Amino acid sequence: MDFTQNSCREFVEVLASSAPVPGGGGASALVAAIGTALGNMVGSLTVGKKKYADVEAEIVALKARCDALQTELLDQVPADAEGFAPLAKAYSIPKDDPARADVLEKATVTACRVPMHIMELCCQSIDAIEVFAAKGSRLAVSDAGCGAAIVKSALQAASLNVFINTRTLRDRELAERMNETCLAMLRDYGAKADAIFESVKAGFFK
Repeated sequence: MDFTQNSCREFVEVLASSAPVPGGGGASALVAAIGTALGNMVGSLTVGKKKYADVEAEIVALKARCDALQTELLDQVPADAEGFAPLAKAYSIPKDDPARADVLEKATVTACRVPMHIMELCCQSIDAIEVFAAKGSRLAVSDAGCGAAIVKSALQAASLNVFINTRTLRDRELAERMNETCLAMLRDYGAKADAIFESVKAGFFK
């Protein structure tokens, strides 16, 4: 089910219920789309302004990239639900079933893929927001700072939906590779998002 077709109130109500989806991954994707849109709004308020004519082509191209990112992030809400379904089903297999372990392993790897992709998209979003914050309209720069903070939270939240699954994998080499990839994104892009936020905040106290 594509929960992005619901109203915000309906989405939150289902999220708060005992329903297995949407969960943290889907929520992370939606939050990241919102944060990306905030950065994109800075671009929208920059294009067409004479003061920013020298960066207009770059901003227009970046806005197109963010339009695509927003769509792809929203697509991850139903994708995460679909990715989790095999794992939820696998947990219901009787523990004495000899096939259970292999089915669980495969389903667990599948459940990790979408949250990892959400993290990758968050990193791309933070890269874009960095440019909007540096070159976009000063009248809307606060929205770039908000976007950076929001997308960072989505990045962190999505990572937990990976880590909760990698801890149970029998293939520890694969688990560690996934963990290292996620930890690197958290380190590098968490720091970048913080730097954007602090730069925007500092600009209000000059």
